[in-house]
Amino acid sequence: MKVLVATEKPFAKVAVDGIRKEVEAAGYELVLLEKYTEKQQLLDAVKGIDAMIVRSDIIDKEVLQAADQLKIVVRAGAGYDNIDLEAATAKGVCVMNTPGQNSNAVAELVFGLMIMAVRNFYDGKSGTELKGKKLGIHAFGNVGRNVARIAKGVGMDIYAYDAYCTKEAIEAEGVKAVDSAEELYKECNIVSLHIPATAETRNSINYDLVNLMPKGGLLINTARKEVINEADLIRLMTDRPDFKYVTDIMPAHHEEFADHFPGRYFSTPKKMGAQTAEANINAGIAAACQIVGFLRDGNERFRVNK
Repeated sequence: MKVLVATEKPFAKVAVDGIRKEVEAAGYELVLLEKYTEKQQLLDAVKGIDAMIVRSDIIDKEVLQAADQLKIVVRAGAGYDNIDLEAATAKGVCVMNTPGQNSNAVAELVFGLMIMAVRNFYDGKSGTELKGKKLGIHAFGNVGRNVARIAKGVGMDIYAYDAYCTKEAIEAEGVKAVDSAEELYKECNIVSLHIPATAETRNSINYDLVNLMPKGGLLINTARKEVINEADLIRLMTDRPDFKYVTDIMPAHHEEFADHFPGRYFSTPKKMGAQTAEANINAGIAAACQIVGFLRDGNERFRVNK
């Protein structure tokens, strides 16, 4: 059995060493394709491969068709919209993610962005404190729970809404559950997004929803670019000079945001939520363990396609 690690942005060496240890201990061969620059290199590399670990690499129908022996592909991370699930299912390929491995890294970044924003991007002017402020967590999965954990230590008043998580589960974490996204935005000074990009959520963060936030509102997006209706958000920030937006996913209209809303907008150059040494290692090794469990025992616990 051959396991390919195909990463345009490579794992850290210690992560690769951990992946190799897991794969070779199971009696499989590890193949590396790192820092590739052309899709053809990926198409060539997947031939004869039984399993594959990727990061943000695009695994589309063409790649899946070229992978003549592929049985499983694992996305080292939580999001998996870079993989064509329908094409994978049609080909009989199992797709998994590694939920929870990057959660603390993303949650800590949320607070880095949050503090920077409420302190006016460290421009020397007086800002505000987080203690006592109302924080809304939009989607209460692994990252949302870690955000809540940190917010408790800061002394924030924490609310959450998740269409797929019960009120009881949310409130068991010491967080106030609300009945709708509208209620969350209306109630909270700060909202942190953790929703996936699905047909239901794309462009769902729109003018009408975000405009419900109180004066001085702050929106933080470390989830997915696609959930933001950028035209609506630009209109909102034009209408509301009190509002701020910070993100680690550069918008398609980044230059317009930056030019029109100085001191109220910030984006990192690239997605950085999982860009820590710890998250890099954890996600890579988890992916290797899941591949071994699937190939050896048929374990499909983290399967995301049907």
